[in-house]
Amino acid sequence: MSRKMNIHVGGNFDAMAKRVADAWHAAEEGKIAAQDNLTFVSWDALSKVMTTKRMELLRHLHRHPAASVAALARSLKRDYKRVHEDVESLSAAGLIDRDDAGLHADYAEIRTVIAL
Repeated sequence: MSRKMNIHVGGNFDAMAKRVADAWHAAEEGKIAAQDNLTFVSWDALSKVMTTKRMELLRHLHRHPAASVAALARSLKRDYKRVHEDVESLSAAGLIDRDDAGLHADYAEIRTVIAL
């Protein structure tokens, strides 16, 4: 089953609470959906995390999981320090998973909903 990431930008507390409640009810009914939700308070907050280079990194990591940041930097032909910064930011946001196998981005797609 492929996971989906839903990124929400803006909105209010009630909308976020509804997403949590919906997920809770689905879990109680045994309908565990393979998706995650991530909320940014504003477009500025999202754009600080999701740069063009970081989107390229996520796409690459989705297709080619890496054993380490150094291996990822070599694969991308980018400077280790910059890749490390990108991985730290994306990991903190919940967009990269780290485990004993290394780094991976297991999402089949990322959908973005922007509240006006």
